[in-house]
Amino acid sequence: MSVILNLIWFVLGGFVSGCTWLLAALLLGITIVGLPWSMAAARIGLFTFFPFGQKVVDRETITGHGDFGTGPPGCLLNIIWFVLGGWYVAFVHLIIGALLCLPIITIPFALQHFKLAAIAVAPVGKTVIPT
Repeated sequence: MSVILNLIWFVLGGFVSGCTWLLAALLLGITIVGLPWSMAAARIGLFTFFPFGQKVVDRETITGHGDFGTGPPGCLLNIIWFVLGGWYVAFVHLIIGALLCLPIITIPFALQHFKLAAIAVAPVGKTVIPT
């Protein structure tokens, strides 16, 4: 079922959404100052292409130890991300998700947008794993 949902998602907007996240990652990387957020945006972009059958979790939970993105510097990076635009990206995903809840058949896609909204709030220190 995940394969079918991923194909429908990819064709009906996942490709564009994923490319947008990857473009944001590229632009952040070019600025040099945005490199910490660039990796997070790239991770979200790759996740956005095929989100069904995957979930995003804290990297510290998976590795068992902290790193730059999971400790206090990661918290600071997430705060800066949220203030400078993460709230806006999350808000857009929430609006799209709410609109997709109107027809019953698109509720699985709405849930993916809600998942992307949660990730967009604080993407630093997260990783994608299969479910």
